[in-house]
Amino acid sequence: MDERPWLKQYDKGVPYTIDYPPVPLFYFLEEAARKYPDTACTIFKGARVTYKEMNDITDRLAAGLASLGVKKGDRVGIFMPNSPQFVMAYFAILKIGGVVVATNPLYSPREIEHQVNDSGVEIMLVMSNFYNRIKEVQPKTKIRKLVVTTIKEALPPVLGFLFGLTKEKKDGHRVQLAPDDVWMKDLIERFKPEDRPKVEIGPDDVALFQYSGGTTGISKGAVALHRNLVANTLQIRSWMVNCDEGKEVVLMAIPLFHVYGMVAGMCFAIRAAASMVMIPNPRDIKDVLDNIQKYRATIYPGVPTMYNAINNHPDVQAKKYDLSSIKACISGSAPLMRETKERFEALTGGKLVEGYGMSEAPTATHCNPLFGKNPPGSIGLPLPDIDCRIISLDDEVTVLPPGEVGELVVKGPLVMKGYHNMPTETANALRDGWLYTGDIARMDEEGFFYIVDRKKELIKPGGFQVWPREVEEVIAQHPKVLEVGVAGIPDAYRGETVKAWVVLKPGETATEEEIKEFCKDKLAKYKIPTHVEFRTELPKTMVGKILRRELVRQHKEEHPVA
Repeated sequence: MDERPWLKQYDKGVPYTIDYPPVPLFYFLEEAARKYPDTACTIFKGARVTYKEMNDITDRLAAGLASLGVKKGDRVGIFMPNSPQFVMAYFAILKIGGVVVATNPLYSPREIEHQVNDSGVEIMLVMSNFYNRIKEVQPKTKIRKLVVTTIKEALPPVLGFLFGLTKEKKDGHRVQLAPDDVWMKDLIERFKPEDRPKVEIGPDDVALFQYSGGTTGISKGAVALHRNLVANTLQIRSWMVNCDEGKEVVLMAIPLFHVYGMVAGMCFAIRAAASMVMIPNPRDIKDVLDNIQKYRATIYPGVPTMYNAINNHPDVQAKKYDLSSIKACISGSAPLMRETKERFEALTGGKLVEGYGMSEAPTATHCNPLFGKNPPGSIGLPLPDIDCRIISLDDEVTVLPPGEVGELVVKGPLVMKGYHNMPTETANALRDGWLYTGDIARMDEEGFFYIVDRKKELIKPGGFQVWPREVEEVIAQHPKVLEVGVAGIPDAYRGETVKAWVVLKPGETATEEEIKEFCKDKLAKYKIPTHVEFRTELPKTMVGKILRRELVRQHKEEHPVA
């Protein structure tokens, strides 16, 4: 049998292999500025920053960071929502040889403290409305200086003026800086692009510490080299066969601090010299819809919950929006249900395909073809130059044939160097060049891969094995169900049992028995939930992944075992 059957399924124009230039990641920004100087790099509430301006600003900010003592290899934090300033901060850090550590702005002080201390961040670039939160944790860290910016600086003049009158103070954006801290705007204005120090930065230098969301326990810092990010940027670009360089508009509603938004969104967009429309709050679906329509967005990387929210938005159903500009969307972070895909494609006329990736291979390893076959439930095919195997769960070595279920392992130029300060976890994850993903999967005869579930989230009622995703996929087919999460909870009789947390569509009602009855002819008896809890919403990560671990924690809090 062909060892890489997936190659036969590639869209026309997708290469089997790519020639990766030995360049740092910011090379793509410099090239876009050279070829498309007047094309908008970012668009935010009508304000545009061209590629030439973005390249110049990042050179000046790099010089500014060097003046604050940032040296090659130093870790520098970013604590901002999606905004032009995030892009400025990210590429300025890289241009001075620094290592980006982007932190989720929704993190609690405890989570911020862990990430900052683990990575060794001493300088952090912060949006002003988060300034006081960082000042609160600063004494417990080695942060010596904050570089602060305000959303007002990114707005067009009239909006900026109105923002200053109505929201700046009320929403906590107006702050008084401590003597040691500095405004990003002042730092940029102090330098010219040519003041950027000449630092030798190559493919094997570290570019990023990407912390896993902690959905499976303690947050680990995956160390990515420039070559890893360059490789995945080019792999994603090669997959998007209908992408027109210099002409696309990418809707950036997926958080940039997350590796998915960072690479499949920002880095891909810059390689394609596309304009990025910045959405600071991805949960504001009206803002998402307004921006798609106003700027004629063509590419929209997102997550199933976002596409689902658009499908079910009353103004979309009333045909108040024209979404026909959308050409291609890659969905990640959670399973894409067939109904969501088909509905969204019917609304937009574009393609919505499921992909798969992880912080340890920043970011995408698999994706369904835009124009070829899309088997339901599949994460698609490995991208160019990525090799994959399904490994036996018993010995963690034997390669299994198509159809068999085991752990997904991947190999390729995008795989991380390892975890920061975690030699044991690194040795467990990286073996003989293969990255052990912790995801249970299978591959079919044609080379399409299917995620069965997370290795650590297997439910074992009475010794049987139940994968939460399988149960979720069945319940999600119920016509009244909007969202569902499934996990194992303690059970006196079986040791562990299956529980489902269900969010119904607006205006719908259902009973626990109704949900169980729906599962009866679709699941083995031991897989049918013994408990169903109805919720108005489910806990999720910033990118829309349902937090099963949090659901279990809440259940245990409400039902303590005597």
